[in-house]
Amino acid sequence: MIFIGGAFAALTLAIAGLREAMNLQKSSGEALQSAYYVEKLVIDLETGQRGFIITGDERFLQPWYNARAALPQQTATLQQRAATRHASQGEQARRLTQTIDSYIRDYSVPTVEAARQDPASTRTVAVTEEGKHRLDGIRNQFHHFVASERKLLVEHQERATAAGRWATVGAAAGVAVSALLILAFNGYVIRSIVRPVRRASVMACDLADGDLSVRMPATEEGEIGDLQRALNTMASSLEAGRAELAASRARVVAAADESRRRIERDLHDGTQQRLVSLALLLRRAEEAVPSGQDELKKQLSRTTDDLADIIEELHELSRGIHPAILSKGGLAPSLRALARRSAVPVELNVGAWTRLAERIEVTAYYVVSEALTNAAKHARASTVHVDLTVEDSALRLSVRDDGVGGADPRQGSGLIGLMDRVEAIGGSIHVESPAGKGTSLFVTIPLTDDRPITPGDA
Repeated sequence: MIFIGGAFAALTLAIAGLREAMNLQKSSGEALQSAYYVEKLVIDLETGQRGFIITGDERFLQPWYNARAALPQQTATLQQRAATRHASQGEQARRLTQTIDSYIRDYSVPTVEAARQDPASTRTVAVTEEGKHRLDGIRNQFHHFVASERKLLVEHQERATAAGRWATVGAAAGVAVSALLILAFNGYVIRSIVRPVRRASVMACDLADGDLSVRMPATEEGEIGDLQRALNTMASSLEAGRAELAASRARVVAAADESRRRIERDLHDGTQQRLVSLALLLRRAEEAVPSGQDELKKQLSRTTDDLADIIEELHELSRGIHPAILSKGGLAPSLRALARRSAVPVELNVGAWTRLAERIEVTAYYVVSEALTNAAKHARASTVHVDLTVEDSALRLSVRDDGVGGADPRQGSGLIGLMDRVEAIGGSIHVESPAGKGTSLFVTIPLTDDRPITPGDA
């Protein structure tokens, strides 16, 4: 009887520890959900502000107003949930809230007001660099908060697993003392507690590994059933939050691409055409100068030549904003144009090609463009290999150079922007850059929801 009582006591303690661990897991999931939602609101804030600065259209400020209105309550909820988890998490949430408030008060609101009064003043490099610096700081704080929260979640999962093991051990000890009684009790425990707990532990591990699609059959009654339903609710909330965040990132990329395309079109069809007309007028004026006024004729000729240089520079600028050849000819011709203009020799392998969805072509183009720029400026490479294929319903792109290597996206290089752009459309990017052995970028972009189009459809 002593052994049986001891076994039951151990089993009771294990279940109590399991209950505590599951409650901590639930609160951790709620804290992560709040963090993802606050990050989404910050992205909406920056997206609306950027759209208004670029276009001057007040409609772009609607997400900005909505985010400002929702942030105070959501950051308060985040602080409350984080503080109940751990003192350090509460402090991180408080500092994150202060940083967001400072971004809105000291940068976002003054920038929007300045854009209303003098749009050109808010499009300077200094303003955009300050905004990027502040936004990167907020993102880093989000990263640290989520990483710490995930670490706590793993610790709670380990506690839950240990509690499940103790429950099994307690049941086994009871079997050794009283076979019939403990076998019956053990069968009950395994069916009603241990198996659901193990499934919950496995599900929690899957959630920690990033698989937010897992679910448990909520067939049990009582606390185990509550735990199953709570885990399912947490997984659904996390999955919805991640989907909303991915959709928001995709909207940011799409808005930026559309803005670049509109600016390029306005430069080409407006300013550039007017400058060409002015150059023709100056050339006619030069031809009409009477003989004997050679100095005036020379001045007109120099002015015309300078204007031609300005037109060419403007053409290069508009092509950099959004290459017209990408819209007209597609990805393969635009990559060949990049290769011809590259300061480093490029070995390009694209083969026969059909048109893809615009967002995929734009993403692949900017990956190659950024990689060639880095190879010329930083890598001291002698050659770059670019390979592009479509297989298994995915675009696969690799860019490899033989430069000095050592590129690290974590140090704030341009590779971070490429990662954001690729991941925003559901793709993945992998960077290999050992010191002294060159840099390689491997990009995969799924085509599942994008119908390839022929050049006639473009």
